[in-house]
Amino acid sequence: MKRSPVLIVGAGPVGLAVASALWQRGIEARIVEAQTEPHTGSRAVQLHPPTLRVFREAGILDEAEREGLRIRSTSYHLAGGRTLRVALGTENEPLMLPQENTSRLLEAALERAGGRVERSVRVTDVATTAGVITVKAETPHGPEAIEADWLVAADGVRSIVREKLGIDFVGSPVSTGFLLAEGRIDGAFERDAVHYFLGRTGSVVFAAMPGDRIRVSGAVPDSHPVTAEGVQQLLDERGPGGITIEDLDMVNRFTSQERIASVLNTERCFLVGDAAHTHSPLGGQGLNLGLQDAHNLAWKLAGVINGELHPRILDTYEPERRQAAEQIVRATHQFLKVFTLGPAAARVRNRAWSALEATGLLRRWFVPLLAGWRVHYPDTLSERPPHGERKADLLAAARPGRLPEPGRRAPHWVPPAAVDGPPGFRLLTLGPADGGADRRGRAFAGASPVPLRHDHMVRRSSGFLLLRPDGYVAASGTSPAELADAGRLLARIALPHPSTTSGREGA
Repeated sequence: MKRSPVLIVGAGPVGLAVASALWQRGIEARIVEAQTEPHTGSRAVQLHPPTLRVFREAGILDEAEREGLRIRSTSYHLAGGRTLRVALGTENEPLMLPQENTSRLLEAALERAGGRVERSVRVTDVATTAGVITVKAETPHGPEAIEADWLVAADGVRSIVREKLGIDFVGSPVSTGFLLAEGRIDGAFERDAVHYFLGRTGSVVFAAMPGDRIRVSGAVPDSHPVTAEGVQQLLDERGPGGITIEDLDMVNRFTSQERIASVLNTERCFLVGDAAHTHSPLGGQGLNLGLQDAHNLAWKLAGVINGELHPRILDTYEPERRQAAEQIVRATHQFLKVFTLGPAAARVRNRAWSALEATGLLRRWFVPLLAGWRVHYPDTLSERPPHGERKADLLAAARPGRLPEPGRRAPHWVPPAAVDGPPGFRLLTLGPADGGADRRGRAFAGASPVPLRHDHMVRRSSGFLLLRPDGYVAASGTSPAELADAGRLLARIALPHPSTTSGREGA
């Protein structure tokens, strides 16, 4: 069999996301999976808005919306009967969708693009020699040595690729165990909200699933029974009362770990998803973090293979995704501490929660944090010295008039036309309809060394945002000199190609 440009090991949602994104960009990646059949079960269910942008790019968002359930609010039920109901707003609303549905939709996207998953292929060894990766595997047809130019390890928390590459999984187990159950609830229940019951004796979380299913979870000691009776006990002790769970599909007790691989990119090999990092499940961050790994890597790898981007762009994967993983591990660690406090500390927490809600910080800061908007990168593309953290950046994604720094996500006020559509770099200029910003933007697009789309947004003040294919800010500014710097940034990461076309589309 011919050498593959990219071999992806693992056909869970993250591996499928990498594969489908590469095929959509013309890269005939090979994806193998040890399991004979697709994974089943709900597993990770909460998909945050940045992940839904990935779905839109993959062409599966409409199907996901039809199969899933939108969450419109989060309710924090405090001991003593007070409830803090926080409307999330469209930009922060997650979609509840069982992981088996996510995998099926991503695999369908891969197949539409021309790829397919090879199942019952179990990797046994990995070697890299002179820029060629050789993966030994057991297949239904016998042993095979698979050669590839690039390798993506998406084979989970017990990654055989990570092990064979000798990469340490740095961190420690989480001592707190959780009871997780899914079934049907008999009793009054607001289905388009996630409910946190923060009692004095512990916490329990209710989250609705598509159909009539509901997920219940809470931290429990090792001695807590992993039975229907144990789930009901959790509801009775920590829930609102008058709630009965029936028709259980699943009851499990599980523990987690907080670990990040010591290296995410080595010798033409990349770690993504649970092969790269794992953490407490509280907050539903895990699958979202992995899918953002895929989104970060795919455009860079495709650009290099297609001869559009310099290979140095791949060096940005490690610092960017390591910082993202570290942020999420820290955040979920803090969530776990906050939601598993003892009685005295829980009273203090609940008073603090009330104060956050009263000042609006719960809605303005904590909600976007849970939604994934506050994950940011170091400024890896420009050559200027790193910026200090600007206090204004806390609200930059939420309020027009503040231009986010490089490494931040595109703010919500950016029009959808500027971030949707075929993947590629986008230049959004801001200013009067008849001003110079639009003209400079058109000239910039015409001279761009990489395919680039230009849109103009009418505003009183002038400026620009240069957006990467993954929706992060590559450069921003208000002056022609800063726009020229952005042009030099593109020149550094681009490989000149005679077939490169650029221009203004849909402006």
